[in-house]
Amino acid sequence: MSRLPFGPAPTLLIVVCVLTAAWLALAPGPDVPPDGVTRLHVLTFAQTHYDAYKVIIPEFEASHPGVHVKLELGDERAVTSRLQSAFWAGTKTPDLVEVEIGAVGMFFRGPLDEIGFTDLTDRVHETGLYDRIVQSRFAPWSSRGRIFGLPHDVHPVMLAYRRDLFEKEGVDPADLDTWDKFVAAGRRMTRDMDGDGIVDQYMIELSDSAHGDLEPLLFQRGGGYFDADGALTMDNAIAVETLAWYVPLVVGPGQIANSLGAGQILTQAMEDGFFLCLLCPDWRSAVIENDMPRLSGKMGLMPLPRAEPGGRGTSTWGGTMVGIPKQSPHPDLAWELALYLYYAPEPFEERFRNTNILPPTRDAWDLPAISEPRAYWGGQRIGDMFVSIADETPPQYTSPYTPLAKTKLGEAVLQCVDYYKHNGEEGFRDFVAQTLKEKADDIRALLERNPFL
Repeated sequence: MSRLPFGPAPTLLIVVCVLTAAWLALAPGPDVPPDGVTRLHVLTFAQTHYDAYKVIIPEFEASHPGVHVKLELGDERAVTSRLQSAFWAGTKTPDLVEVEIGAVGMFFRGPLDEIGFTDLTDRVHETGLYDRIVQSRFAPWSSRGRIFGLPHDVHPVMLAYRRDLFEKEGVDPADLDTWDKFVAAGRRMTRDMDGDGIVDQYMIELSDSAHGDLEPLLFQRGGGYFDADGALTMDNAIAVETLAWYVPLVVGPGQIANSLGAGQILTQAMEDGFFLCLLCPDWRSAVIENDMPRLSGKMGLMPLPRAEPGGRGTSTWGGTMVGIPKQSPHPDLAWELALYLYYAPEPFEERFRNTNILPPTRDAWDLPAISEPRAYWGGQRIGDMFVSIADETPPQYTSPYTPLAKTKLGEAVLQCVDYYKHNGEEGFRDFVAQTLKEKADDIRALLERNPFL
């Protein structure tokens, strides 16, 4: 190594460069379609979406001679980071990309004309699509009044409950139409069943250490992280009241909730009756069916209890959009494909049977599959149940700072749970307000540096 003219490190770099150049010279060129063929590239992060699109894309290709659709499945984080890099560098992107609701805000940084997605606002209104869709579902995919993505879903929330154990307890879910009534019943039904001093049955699964379960309950009450104008709202009066109400459900003498995690441990907890209820957006009802097959016929769905009589009877949890990157050379064709994948009525029935995800277009709600009784849910027509509350789903407004706001809300949950555990009600509401304000002020300090928000 001492005889190398430039030393070992520079020589190694030269060798790497030479080998790389040789590989590039010998490797096949870019994936260029044959003459006369237009290629559309679709990138998704969701396996269920990939499986559904794979079945119906040949029909789109058959109706568009000379068009070939390349469908790609990627990891959610990889899809997001890959797309961000392409936007920043101005390099090639897919023609259609799906983005999850928790990540979309980061694409809305900067001036409107520098957002990497094509502005779809005029197309949405000119085609009448805006009036066909639950309009609150455009909120997450919009920035400063402009729409940059089409909604894949509505994701209204109900409660999944152990029907057989409710009947054994003599509790009619129809009577639990407000959270006050639900909590009162929960404090009767949450108990030590065998006298060993350990609670064996909890009314509901809710986390005492994260923001995820609190979030739909905050949305239900009209709260959230940001408003339509991008102003931070995570410490407003609604947020304070919601968190102050939530914490005593997960800790303290009136506790009715617990959390063990997802997967097999949750399946076991539901089978054993450790939990009686789960927050259940439409997509989670399919997860429950798949993960908990032994509970077929023992489960039911009920509306989300209202915060007050006459209040909103649902919330929303999760969501996906499809957008057209500005670098797409075929925006009109990509728009046609987006409408086909998301809103063509033919695939909806089988897709709903497989995923229980309610389509956002109201004209699809009359399809027979939506009204089919489901044996797993004791014969309930769960599609009709989700339809009955879909128009009540609250909007979710997004921001480039939404991921940070979620983290800060999780921190607030942890701190407030710890305070309540040690101090109870004394000074608790003031502590909640102070904690949320401190977390929100951390974010406001960043917002003030951004001239475009």
